Amino acid sequence: MEKVADIASDIGEYIRQQRSSAKISLRQLSKLAGVSNPYLSQIERGVRKPSAEILQQIAKGLRISAEALYVQAGILDLPTGGPVGDSIRADTELTERQKQVLLDVYESFRRENAAARPAAEAPTAQTTTEDITEESA
Repeated sequence: MEKVADIASDIGEYIRQQRSSAKISLRQLSKLAGVSNPYLSQIERGVRKPSAEILQQIAKGLRISAEALYVQAGILDLPTGGPVGDSIRADTELTERQKQVLLDVYESFRRENAAARPAAEAPTAQTTTEDITEESA
């Protein structure tokens, strides 16, 4: 039960930080998200754990990705990508759409390179037994 309380507290704190960064009051976010002011206040204080639907509404009001809130709430696993992905997600100059496109391109390059790596390490079909023997010597 403690873990649920920690998650509610963490997501509430994250929402508060995002709201503060966006310079939006609790009342303004309440209107933008279509969530009552008292309920939103309870979420931020960690008293209530919001549903995925409420998180989506809050994300829309904050103009951030719902995925970011889902990760913070423990609904989704942390996306991969390491420091590059983290930097892209943290960039306040990019829209959520731009961030997603950059992350998609970055991940496609990583997958392409990972797929090419085993092929480069394996001997080619044209390698002969003599070539392998010479390399061993």
